[in-house]
Amino acid sequence: MCWQSSSVESILTNEKYKGDAVLQKKFTVDFLTKKQKINEGEIPQYYVENSHPAIISPEIHDLVQAEMRKRKEANRHYSGKDCFSSRIVCGECGGYYGSKVWHSTSKYRRVIWQCNHKFQGEVRCATPHLYEDTIKQAFVDAFNSLIENREAVMAGYDTVLEALGDTTELDTQAEKLCGEIAVIAEDIRRYVEENAREANDQNSYQQQYENQAEKYETLKAKLDEIDAEKSNRITTCENIHRFIETLTQNEKALPEFNEDVWFASVDKVVVYNGSDLTFHFKDGTELPWTI
Repeated sequence: MCWQSSSVESILTNEKYKGDAVLQKKFTVDFLTKKQKINEGEIPQYYVENSHPAIISPEIHDLVQAEMRKRKEANRHYSGKDCFSSRIVCGECGGYYGSKVWHSTSKYRRVIWQCNHKFQGEVRCATPHLYEDTIKQAFVDAFNSLIENREAVMAGYDTVLEALGDTTELDTQAEKLCGEIAVIAEDIRRYVEENAREANDQNSYQQQYENQAEKYETLKAKLDEIDAEKSNRITTCENIHRFIETLTQNEKALPEFNEDVWFASVDKVVVYNGSDLTFHFKDGTELPWTI
């Protein structure tokens, strides 16, 4: 069976899998005929947490949403067919590096990685191409340097995790906003029902509706910002925990490139002019490296 990308995206973004629900995705436009339409902003929607048993944990769902946001914000074609795909970034144009094969049919065959935009447009990126073996060795050396300084790297994590995990202030703000939003949403619902049931002055109705809708959208935007901040904190904490686990499981230096360790620890590698790289690890550590 071949899945369409839109179907996969719908599954990945569906809040029902983590036990939550969005109410009023549709609404009744005519109470006599019971005609319904998809809610495209005409009336508020309600987000209900823990409305039913979850299939996946909220943490996993939030990590997926964070990864999808990161890929969309990058505004670059994403590929996951190779462990280096979409993880090596040109420090000049911000594009991803892609793989090329040199001398594919001879004994001198080598895989190189270079900026996908290097030969596009009038100005070419000056960042160098990298041999795949060079990238692997650079990662091994960089990761081993973290293992050698494990205690120093992990020393500040307790304070960072405690600060990230304390969402008391954010929760208080969110609760206050939810109360205000609920009042306005109820007013809007009442306006819509009365207008569908009675012959009202449409100009007056429209003015009331738009005023309340504007207030609703302003408060909802603030609530979305708080939710995004909480989600980012959860994602950061989860990444730090996984990074700590990776360092703990690899007490000895890596003897060679390990794809599992690469995936678990590296967010991206930025390539600059000359032989300078910067490894961006998932715990937020940025490690400049020269090859």
